[in-house]
Amino acid sequence: MKLRTIFLPLLLSTLVSGGATAHHAFSMFDQKQQVLLEGEIKEFQWANPHVWVQLLVKGSDGKVVEWSIEGSSPNGLRRQGWSSKSLLPGMKVKLLANPLKSGEAGGSLINVTLEDGTLLGRRVDPND
Repeated sequence: MKLRTIFLPLLLSTLVSGGATAHHAFSMFDQKQQVLLEGEIKEFQWANPHVWVQLLVKGSDGKVVEWSIEGSSPNGLRRQGWSSKSLLPGMKVKLLANPLKSGEAGGSLINVTLEDGTLLGRRVDPND
């Protein structure tokens, strides 16, 4: 009976903690590369567990490509001075990101520079 009393809580905590850290994997992003994107905010999704920026970027061929950029948690960004209104549709920005390894139009947010030169946050820890 003692073994069950010790083993069951240990097993449950292991299962629960594994799920809690699973969404924090950043292995799909190339942490050694950075891409600077200039474009227009289509949408800023201020939601848990991570915010998302949909950025419309005009390529050299004139075609507009929509980039999906994953950011930190709203709580983490709030501590860096962000709010749900930091990026609004239509805003022109420069966005620095670690691109997806797949080559698709997506990445992990590093920072955003607004038209007036304001720099919004910097993700220091990729597990933030």
